[in-house]
Amino acid sequence: MVVRASKSNSSRQKPFLKFLIYGRTGWIGGLLSKICEKKGIPFEYGKGRLENRSQLLADIQNVKPTHVFNAAGVTGRPNVDWCETHKPETIRTNVVGTLTLADVCRENGLLMMNYATGCIFEYDAKHPEGTGIGFKEEDKPNFTGSFYSKTKAMVEELLKEYDNVCTLRVRMPISSDLNNPRNFITKISRYNKVVNIPNSMTILDELLPISVEMAKRNLSGIWNFTNPGVVSHNEILEMYKAYIDPGFKWTNFTLEEQAKVIVAPRSNNELDASKLKKEFPELLSIKESLIKNVFEPNKKPTFGGVAK
Repeated sequence: MVVRASKSNSSRQKPFLKFLIYGRTGWIGGLLSKICEKKGIPFEYGKGRLENRSQLLADIQNVKPTHVFNAAGVTGRPNVDWCETHKPETIRTNVVGTLTLADVCRENGLLMMNYATGCIFEYDAKHPEGTGIGFKEEDKPNFTGSFYSKTKAMVEELLKEYDNVCTLRVRMPISSDLNNPRNFITKISRYNKVVNIPNSMTILDELLPISVEMAKRNLSGIWNFTNPGVVSHNEILEMYKAYIDPGFKWTNFTLEEQAKVIVAPRSNNELDASKLKKEFPELLSIKESLIKNVFEPNKKPTFGGVAK
């Protein structure tokens, strides 16, 4: 699947780009293809399994990319609890596979854009909830409550040694597609009960195009890949009620009550997005981005004060 770049004078002056993307069947992998098509960037999906070095080498030799995007990984279906009972499968993709791809890319002089997770931290004494003191890129992960998060923290530590990797810490991803079951808003709107904790989150409609720009700039290292600030479950559901469904109702419960209906604890934290904001000053705060990129485009027309 390749998009041919325009042959106009302006495009000839631009550096040639071609992306090799892993994660064809995933949410982020699918959205990346649409961004590439819109921007006229040639791309192909990787055919090899991440843990199979020879297959990855064959992909690189066949595609001859300028950049590699890793949007493949095991998060578990329907959620991360799956990883608790499928540990070897989780390690194979999230640790062995990711490291193998990074190593193959390094051997071939290629930058790897790696969509990672920020769910490797939890509020603590130095980063208390509600203070605005977020975890920075250089902070050591302090959350290993779920096996999924444990593998992600492991691989992030090892990837630090690869100067050809750009690690993007995504959190509680949200998009304007409110029918997607992976969307954080869709998830919590369908739960019987939700906790109410402020968290850093990633608006994909805004941030995925930024990740493509980061590749163009050949940025590497670790980046907190979230919109600045935090938003709570209740604040999101209040917006959902105001913009989408005026009759929507929900019930809260505590972390202790939540623990009884999930297998593994969940990460709650604030990430400091100042590094990303400095590189991209136009980056919106989480609440601004939710309204502009998610709720306004989905707003239901009203007639006589009643949404139709």
